[in-house]
Parts: sequence; structure tokens; C-alpha cells
Amino acid sequence: MAQRDLDPDRNAAERLFELTWGWLVARGIYVAAELGIADLLSNGPRTAEELATASGAHATSLNRLLRMLAGYGVFAEDGKGRFELTPMAALLQTGALRDMARFMSEADWNAYGNLLHNVRTGEPAFKHVHGENFFDFLSARPAAIERFDRGMASFSDAENKAVAAAFDFGSFRQIVDVGGGRGGLLAEILKAYPSPRGVLYDQPQVVAQPDYLRAAGVLHRCEVAGGNFFEHVPSGADAYVLKRIIHDWGDDSCKDILSRCRDAAAESGGRVIVIDAVLPRGNEFHYGKPLDLLMMVLNDGRERTEMEFDALLDRSGLKLLRIVSTLSIVSVVEAEPY
Repeated sequence: MAQRDLDPDRNAAERLFELTWGWLVARGIYVAAELGIADLLSNGPRTAEELATASGAHATSLNRLLRMLAGYGVFAEDGKGRFELTPMAALLQTGALRDMARFMSEADWNAYGNLLHNVRTGEPAFKHVHGENFFDFLSARPAAIERFDRGMASFSDAENKAVAAAFDFGSFRQIVDVGGGRGGLLAEILKAYPSPRGVLYDQPQVVAQPDYLRAAGVLHRCEVAGGNFFEHVPSGADAYVLKRIIHDWGDDSCKDILSRCRDAAAESGGRVIVIDAVLPRGNEFHYGKPLDLLMMVLNDGRERTEMEFDALLDRSGLKLLRIVSTLSIVSVVEAEPY
């Protein structure tokens, strides 16, 4: 074994170097996804020159980018200087995880570059850079909303299946998906459990196209309602589900949302079900921990530990009943009104 492998300090330095420059890898994946390189390689290896002509890129620069990514297993270079797909690169094809890789826009990257300001002051870096919070920024820019929605869908599809498989929704009569987007989670739940009916609730322009419910063949079991969950949630249901909603906001805003759900659930003896990452304590790695920083930078949101969920639910008039893990980043946090 080489001496360098026996030197823990050197190995630590190498690891630190890799992490310090990791943003270049992340950004490189984003550029390859934007250019559609994985799609261009779907029929076999191609040179950087061929890929540049097809994608409108600069050949030498593209070659240097792909060479770097190949060192991390994203694409591979063969003996003839052509690039080809690897298992990771294949995920960057359209219809796989390409939209996830393209999720971070230029506006987001500029905000992440101001993380130091965020940590020093507590002000979300996005607001510091752009003069408005993340969701206000999106609402004024249709193209940004479309990118955000596509990226969120690429995260959510696998999570929705995992949630429906891990938690028994079959005992509920009616389920309101609060902030449910185009119905991805609700579609998976209603496909898995034939008894409940659903209510898809989100902003009017979002629920105007309940694509997932229609594709799943469950739209006839649903009501689609537009509104603002800071002001109102539909009454009469016995389950109020909030998937990746609570992590978008600070505690005071979350209390407002959860209290409205609590009041509605109390009318029918129902439950409030929060679906988000639940962070482990200590040094254990969890994908929710870097996601927590993302939420901090964008919109003063946060991921929470079990203790933090318990305190937040208690402030909102809710008692934590249990936390059910899933085969994804998120867990299911079940609560009932006091």
C-alpha cells in the first residue's frame, strides 16, 4: 500500500480539497444537463466536437468539462477520445433526473454564493441578493416557475410512491393535500387505497392542471380547489396532508399554516400529516442536512429534528403521535389536535 494511503492527515487534506471544489462538479453537471449531453449520447459514443456542434457549445471547453465529469463517473471517455454514458450520466437524460440537475437556476447559484452573509446575519441570502424572497421572485417569472415545478416533480415522484407504501392512508374518509401542486402525492395515495376521496388544494393557477390525478385515473374521486393555505384550508376532511410545505417556512409561518389545518381537522376528529425530512441528531449523514442549508438560503425555511417537530406541533395545538420513515429522504409525521 502506498504511503499516501497510510497518512491520515494527507487523506483528510485530499478529502477536504475534493469537498472544497465540489461546487465545480455540481455546476458542471448542471451545464451538461442544460446542454442535453446525455440525450445526445443515447445512441452511442460521440466526440466533444460532435457534441458541441449538436448542442451549440464550444468544443474545447465542452471537452474539458466532460473530461472533468468523467473523473467522477459522470460520463466516460473511451480510448478514441469519445464520450459515452455511464449509469450516472444516463440519469441526466430527459425523462430521468435531468430536471433535478437543472433545478438550480442562475438566481439560486448567486444566492448560494452569499451563504456567508446568511450565516453572519440570519437574513436569507436569496433576499439579500435579489431584494425579494424566493416565492415572490418565482411568482413574477413564469419561466422560473416552470423550471422550479419540473425540478420539484423530479424529486417528488419517487418520494410519493415511498410515502404511499410506508403509511396506511386507507382508514381515512377524505384526504386534503394542502399545497399539493398538480396532485402527484394524492394520485399515488388514491391509487394505493381505493376507499378515500381526495381534495387537491393549492393556488388556483397551480391546480388548474391536475395532470397527475388525470393520468392516474383518480380524478373522479377528487375535488380540485384553489386558495391560499395561509388564509384558509377546506373543512370536512379527516386527514390534512402537507408534503414539503412546512420546510419552506420559518416557525411562525408554519404555526399559522398548521393551526388552520388543526382547526379543520378538529371539526371531524381528523389528523394532520406532515411529510418532510426528519433530521437525525449527531454526526450521522442525512440528505436533509444539506437540504436544510438550501432552505435557509432561499426562504428562511428549515428541515427539523424530531424534537423541533414536536415543539412546532405543540405551538400549533397538535400532539405528535408517531413518525414513520420511508424509503426516501422524507418521513411521515402524524399528529392530532389537542
